[in-house]
Amino acid sequence: MSKGERISRFVAELTSGEVDPRRTDVAQHPFYQAFFRCWNEQRYYEAHDVLEQLWLKTDFFKGLIQAAGAFVHLQKRLEHPSHPKHSRRLQPAVRLFLLAERNLSMFSPRRHGLDVAALCQLLHAYADKIVASDYKTNPWSPKTAPRLEIGIR
Repeated sequence: MSKGERISRFVAELTSGEVDPRRTDVAQHPFYQAFFRCWNEQRYYEAHDVLEQLWLKTDFFKGLIQAAGAFVHLQKRLEHPSHPKHSRRLQPAVRLFLLAERNLSMFSPRRHGLDVAALCQLLHAYADKIVASDYKTNPWSPKTAPRLEIGIR
């Protein structure tokens, strides 16, 4: 089974239905919907995976994937703070936060039902907190993890 088939199956399980990747309404696209479900369940790696097939289509998707990737770094750092690899994840997280913000900002204030301006502010705030701590403090925790909601307009 290819990665695309595996992701399609995963998305079908999340959405309890058949996945039609040709759907043109992005806000209702099953991969887009699955991204938000995974994000809000703090499954950032899976959120990254479900949008990966759309990576090359627009900087909007690239920015969402980078944002999820940044939170993967913070999550791994929190889970394994003394691990040789995971203890060094704050700098890559900041780089991804800033890349994501750059890629998403051109779609502000809203795109496909997402408050892009608010997401960019959130990403910048996380990066600022890490930099202000001289890359020593991880501002993410499961209890305060940010949620993303999409509203159809």
